[in-house]
Amino acid sequence: MKSASTQACRIIAKHILDVLGSLILLALLSPIMLVAAILIRCNTRGPVLFHQQRLGIKGQPFKLWKFRTMMEGSGAVSHDRLTRDDPRITSIGKVLRAWGIDELPQLWCVLIGQMSLVGPRPAPLYHLDHYTQLQRKRLLVRPGLTGWALIHGRNNIPWKERIELDVWYVENWSLLLDMKVLFKSLFVILKREGVYGPSGTNDTFV
Repeated sequence: MKSASTQACRIIAKHILDVLGSLILLALLSPIMLVAAILIRCNTRGPVLFHQQRLGIKGQPFKLWKFRTMMEGSGAVSHDRLTRDDPRITSIGKVLRAWGIDELPQLWCVLIGQMSLVGPRPAPLYHLDHYTQLQRKRLLVRPGLTGWALIHGRNNIPWKERIELDVWYVENWSLLLDMKVLFKSLFVILKREGVYGPSGTNDTFV
């Protein structure tokens, strides 16, 4: 009983940190998000934001938001990987992807409880059909804006290895571990590491 109570308290604390953290980050980063929105609007035709269904906690789909970085109508045209020089990516889109700014609208998803600041990155819906029972463990927690796999290679490592890292996180997560991930994520973003894989591809699909 004590163990279950402790776990419940940790989960509540994580949720509180998510809400407070997302509110603070939205306030601090709103000028950058405003500039990004203006540049997207001025650079190409089409909506400022892009959305797609992704796997949430317990495999429940939710609507993930990003700043649009591709030409209007490109969307998730297939499961093909995006290359560094993919013609569908706009000029401003390349900049937004390089600095992770395209992901900032997901802070709203964190605020309303669909995502967490730290957790496995939300995968496309079709991945669910390919997961083993062990790999499905990554769905036991809310998907994250950043995560254990991201700070260990991002797109430089294949999906299978990323899922293994996600499962390790689920089995070992703690508030201290989350703080470590958030701290290291900052350096990964500043160094622009792993935006595209070794072959110049990006398999985050959109």
